[in-house]
Amino acid sequence: MNQSAPARFLALDVFRGLTICFMIIVNTGGPNPFHELRHAQWNGFTLTDLVFPSFLFAVGNAISFSTSKWEQQARQTVILKILKRTLLLFLIGYLMYWLPFVKIDPQNQVHPFPIGQTRIFGVLQRIALCYGIGALIIYFSSRKTILFTAAGLLLGYWLLSAFFGDYTLAGAATTKLDILTLTPPHLYKKGPENAFDPEGLLSTLPAIVNVLVGYLAGAHIKKNPRSFEMLALLAIAGFLLLSAGYLWNLVFPINKKLWTSSFVCVTTGLDCLILATILYFIDFKGKRTGVRFFEVFGKNALFIYLFSEVIPILLSNYYTATQQSLFKALYTVTWGQFGTGPVPSLLWSVSFMLCCWLMGYVLYKRKIFIRL
Repeated sequence: MNQSAPARFLALDVFRGLTICFMIIVNTGGPNPFHELRHAQWNGFTLTDLVFPSFLFAVGNAISFSTSKWEQQARQTVILKILKRTLLLFLIGYLMYWLPFVKIDPQNQVHPFPIGQTRIFGVLQRIALCYGIGALIIYFSSRKTILFTAAGLLLGYWLLSAFFGDYTLAGAATTKLDILTLTPPHLYKKGPENAFDPEGLLSTLPAIVNVLVGYLAGAHIKKNPRSFEMLALLAIAGFLLLSAGYLWNLVFPINKKLWTSSFVCVTTGLDCLILATILYFIDFKGKRTGVRFFEVFGKNALFIYLFSEVIPILLSNYYTATQQSLFKALYTVTWGQFGTGPVPSLLWSVSFMLCCWLMGYVLYKRKIFIRL
């Protein structure tokens, strides 16, 4: 049992590292990325749409390895720890979108950026809420109850979406609720005609299920970590979820921006299959080629993600003499010299990803692992 524990954590680190690696490539692409490195415009699914839900799945998976610690702690201690981590993640995400706390025009003149114009929700904020609510559900529930809760959230969100709106940007129930409660100035898109936030209030409910399924997958792995039966059942669960998602798509379209229930089924199904594949090669075949690269990302996932976001945000807020943002100017004088096609765009994003990896590698070699 002691021998298998590190391998299980290694597989999780590789899965999480793979997610962060691809997330950076997607988020920092050049002006003309390949199709699969773009999000689906509305309904539909691309490989890029798998990144964010995979991170939530990894969060749930990590919780499954923390529950043994919870059992040794007082209930109040566990709850306070969950709430503290949730609040910190949410606050970090909120402040990150507010950077650099002023607005800078192309002439590098500084203007106020009042709190009334800041976006409230975002990627880290959704991770925080899904972690917090998911962790509390897991802590107080049996696995059977967690399964029923996950199904209830997906069915409930489908019913709310169907009865209180449609599946368009302006008519979606989640859009209506966000406009009513958060108001347009605090959304991702602030315009009166297209106000919308892909990480809004109502669509957070089905996103919690990505964490719950990740937890159930991790708990399943812990029961028989070296068993081919465990691996087969994990893969079967992945195929069933994937099939359910595409069947549900017939009446509730797969849509990342609305985080539809069919989207949850498809992404959790793919994540189960990917994790099963990683486990097979690392645990059962003993393959280690390339593992260290993704492990570096996985060991400091949150820090590297923040680094990969903060640097572009800051560079995009300052301009050259030709009124081009510093971030775009860097692309122009490097890979942009080879044109604006998808290949230079990919090389640019991979180069930035490798810079982030190098920062993570320095921490990895010094055995510095930054966690909340």
